Amino acid sequence: METVQTVYLGELRTKARHSQSGVEIITDAPTDNNGKGEAFSPTDLLATSLGSCMLTIMGIAAYTHGFNIDNTKVKITKIMSANPRKVSEIIVELNFPPNNYSEKEKKFFEIAAKTCPVSLSLHPDIKQTIIFNY
Repeated sequence: METVQTVYLGELRTKARHSQSGVEIITDAPTDNNGKGEAFSPTDLLATSLGSCMLTIMGIAAYTHGFNIDNTKVKITKIMSANPRKVSEIIVELNFPPNNYSEKEKKFFEIAAKTCPVSLSLHPDIKQTIIFNY
């Protein structure tokens, strides 16, 4: 069974449906690329996937080792290059709640973030700048 089914709705908009859950998302071309910018663009989702994957893998590491990262937030900045038009850099700023994490715990987070499946799947030409704020 497919993972996602996507349909083109016209006017540079798509609707994707997650096959297992039925959850749907809309994408829209950004305003700087002839779109309305009324929803995530496909490249926004690419960048979002990186941050969400990092949080998920760090959450698994935290759970496995008996600590928690609840309420950790991530800010994503996507930088595009013009010629060719593509994502050139994703800046991931991870902001942890005050929790006095040990150096060992911080190391777990940093390894987990940098080795999440999305991070490892991105082309090496896409610069990944990761900032950890504890």
